[in-house]
Amino acid sequence: MLKGLDPVLSADLLWVLAAMGHGDDLALVDANHPAETIARATTSGKLITLPGLSIARAARAILSVLPIDDFEPAPIRRMEVVGNPAEIPVVQVEAQAEIDRALGQPSPAAGIERFAFYKAAKASFAVVQAGDPRAYGCFLLRKGVITGEPG
Repeated sequence: MLKGLDPVLSADLLWVLAAMGHGDDLALVDANHPAETIARATTSGKLITLPGLSIARAARAILSVLPIDDFEPAPIRRMEVVGNPAEIPVVQVEAQAEIDRALGQPSPAAGIERFAFYKAAKASFAVVQAGDPRAYGCFLLRKGVITGEPG
């Protein structure tokens, strides 16, 4: 363990988050998602698993270190419920609370149709699969930047 880092942030997960560039997407998905198949198509080809964790808990850890793109109108997207795209399941409500807390303001995730989500997830940098068994616990998080002077 490292001081100041959420213990959920494994070495593999930290590598993925650090290796991503500005504008790269991270797919954060539930236990039902075809994560292994989709992860093979991503830039990194990596699937990071967080067994036993809820989507909200995984989001909290990831967002503790991942800047979110503020150049984009919809840097966070959620998988829509099939047949009812306006419905926000409890798993998404919980994750949205973590997103809003991390960003310091309400930042509603934009909806994306299920198969469009799969396609976008394949184009992402990597896939992180939490152990959450609830349906529709799937998000895309677009990485932003941290600016400053060189050390």
